[in-house]
Amino acid sequence: MTRRSGIYIVPTSRWYIERTVWLVAGLVLIAATALAAAVQPWWALLIIATGAASVTVALTGFCVVGNVLKRFGFTPALGRAAGRSRWYFMQTDAWYLERRIYLAVGINISIASVLSIAYSRWWLAFTGFVGVAMVWFAVTGFCIMANGLYWLGAEPRLAPAPDRGGSANCGVNETATSGVTP
Repeated sequence: MTRRSGIYIVPTSRWYIERTVWLVAGLVLIAATALAAAVQPWWALLIIATGAASVTVALTGFCVVGNVLKRFGFTPALGRAAGRSRWYFMQTDAWYLERRIYLAVGINISIASVLSIAYSRWWLAFTGFVGVAMVWFAVTGFCIMANGLYWLGAEPRLAPAPDRGGSANCGVNETATSGVTP
């Protein structure tokens, strides 16, 4: 991976499956964090379940929320090209930037949740921050972690680096990067 500069922002011209998953997951994290902090620490198990789902998406491409959204008519930007399959699977052919985000978020919020149950509720501040960051990412297209990975050289697929020339889409559907709603 070669280091790069600039700011990485994902397309926000339409609500595709992955962007909507970030919004839903962020809202779940915020709610579960608030419940774990104010009501009962065991609500952190919902945060752990969200983390496990995020790791599952990164490793297998299968996303429960993504499949529900597909049934509601949302289209993927990073879905596998499997024709008209009934199921949504995110691409897992390479460790591109967006896939790394799913893995890192899942691991980090799961660890923080366990620490909040075992040691201190202050660990919930981290999961709350991640939840807010995910909602912010879905709404604005900007993510702190995504930019850190981008600067370290991780190859994005939703908004390919301008220095990659004509093959910048890396297998992403043209409609996903051009902002055209199918």
